[in-house]
Amino acid sequence: MAVTESTQADSTAASSYPAPAYGWYVVIILTVAYAVSFLDRQILALLVQPIKADLGITDTEMSLLLGLAFAIFYTVLAIPLGRMADQRSRRGMITIAITVWCLMTAACGLAKNFTYLFLARLGVGVGQAALNPAALSMISDYFPRERRGKPVAFYSLGISLGAGIAMLVGGQVISYVSKAPAVSLPLVGELAAWQTVLLWVGLPGLIIAVLMATVREPVRQDKIRLQDQVAEAQDGMSIGQVARFLLQRWRTYGTMFMGMSVVTIIGYAFMFWIPTMFVRTWGWTIPEISTAYGLVILFAGPTGVTLGGWLGDELYRRGYRDGHMRATLIGVLILIAASIAAPLMPTAEWTVAMLFPATAGAAMPSATGSASLMMIVPNQMRAVTAAMYYFVIGLLGLILGSTSVALVTDYVFADDAALRYSIVCVVIGAGILALGFLANNLKHFRDSVIEADQWSA
Repeated sequence: MAVTESTQADSTAASSYPAPAYGWYVVIILTVAYAVSFLDRQILALLVQPIKADLGITDTEMSLLLGLAFAIFYTVLAIPLGRMADQRSRRGMITIAITVWCLMTAACGLAKNFTYLFLARLGVGVGQAALNPAALSMISDYFPRERRGKPVAFYSLGISLGAGIAMLVGGQVISYVSKAPAVSLPLVGELAAWQTVLLWVGLPGLIIAVLMATVREPVRQDKIRLQDQVAEAQDGMSIGQVARFLLQRWRTYGTMFMGMSVVTIIGYAFMFWIPTMFVRTWGWTIPEISTAYGLVILFAGPTGVTLGGWLGDELYRRGYRDGHMRATLIGVLILIAASIAAPLMPTAEWTVAMLFPATAGAAMPSATGSASLMMIVPNQMRAVTAAMYYFVIGLLGLILGSTSVALVTDYVFADDAALRYSIVCVVIGAGILALGFLANNLKHFRDSVIEADQWSA
């Protein structure tokens, strides 16, 4: 598949972008939506102990609820939904997606057994599968290439906001509902405290779906022409065309996707199991660790996102075509070092302190990884490629991030109190793989950026 010049000249393309202020308004709304999605996804990590006690399940079964149940449809459906986002209204898709996952989060609060809760978590994954591909595609059409890194990185701030709010607010809600009178609903009966929490965090997110009505669908930018089937390419590439494009550049996309998926394993291992580690190792209560960890995430997350977005754009402006991926690799180095040290600290207070660089390090690649992808993908396949990206990193990160730690705890150490050593084992193994893939990616990514500079000009 040969690539020729873009459909518009530089000056025409630059003038067709919306006003920066409006672009940032949309970015903020999408970031809040991403934060709500992560809040609804992450809140279960604070409820491990009460759910295990109430439903009588093991760490491994709980890890399936945290990872596999969410990841099945979140990853698989992202690809066909990404294909739709490359052809249809991205605003409409996001509005429907928010509505679905918020209602399914609330449905988790009605679960009375493992099977029902597993199925409801499947529904949460279905709703959230549409968000990232459509949102990243929209944001990239609001900003030109030289100013795209920061807004894409800012969108990734939703992870930190959602996880931080899940920790802070979730912990306080847990503390409140555990002391409040039991809630009883018609046809459902009495709800446990953890069920009430899921109802509380699920339904308010519907407000964001209403706000999406104020967002305009942007004009699609950075299209490329194919020497074959030009008309079809203008409206969106077929799956076959996308596959050929990616396979011709498999060294770039293969090393990038695999490297970032292993990084995600580390991130999810921390987010899912750190609260429980504090409970088991130092006897902290859930409200205590959720407050401490929530504050760390809310400060360290924006620090890492801001640093990563600024560093990627700055390196690119200075002539480093692989600047965004260099920033990613720096963040991964910080993440690995701090994530090994944090669980091994002698006191809980020192561990909380080490969680700051670990969280900032995780936020950097989560932001710059998405920004890197948007630098090398043409518009007609932007959403579906993002969906493939999240499919790979989600499939490995969500499933292995939670389950690998649980399996090491249950079957290697066979001791719940050894949870922190299980986390360290997973971080070391995943860290070695991540550094190998991403270091190898730099040259290939640089070649792809140079190519993209040519067809987007």
